[in-house]
Order: sequence, then structure tokens, then C-alpha cells
Amino acid sequence: MIQADVTLDTLGYFCPMPIILTSKKIKELTPGQVLAIVSDDEGIKKDMPAWCETTGHHLVGMEEEILRNKQAYKVFVKKAT
Repeated sequence: MIQADVTLDTLGYFCPMPIILTSKKIKELTPGQVLAIVSDDEGIKKDMPAWCETTGHHLVGMEEEILRNKQAYKVFVKKAT
């Protein structure tokens, strides 16, 4: 199981908001810290890897789970050093 330093809840938000909120939140972290983004937007499965590639942050992993009776995704991003 991947451990996160900070969790960002984007449940109920859809593209492009999870990426916009992630971009803002990761600026608050120090290099090397891991941000977990929780989303029920299936698009995050493609959008977050693309965002990481563009920004230089590292996609550590992705998990799928049921939250609030919905399919949800937890994406782990390590801030670039």
C-alpha cells in the first residue's frame, strides 16, 4: 500500500478540475512528498499520467475503490525534486 503525505479529495469534480486542484495543491508540498488524489472522474486514469509527464512529477501508483457507493480512483503523485 502506498503512503501519502497529503490527500486531496476531488470527489464530485470532473475534468479539468481534478488536475487544476492537483496543480494548486502540489505547489504546497516539498519535493519528494507524495500527494494522493481521490476522484470519481474516470478521466483521471488518463489525465493524471499525462499531467505528470508534462510537469515532471512522478506517478507513483493508482488504485480503484468504492467510496460513497461510487467507483473512485486514488492516484499517488510524488512531487518532483
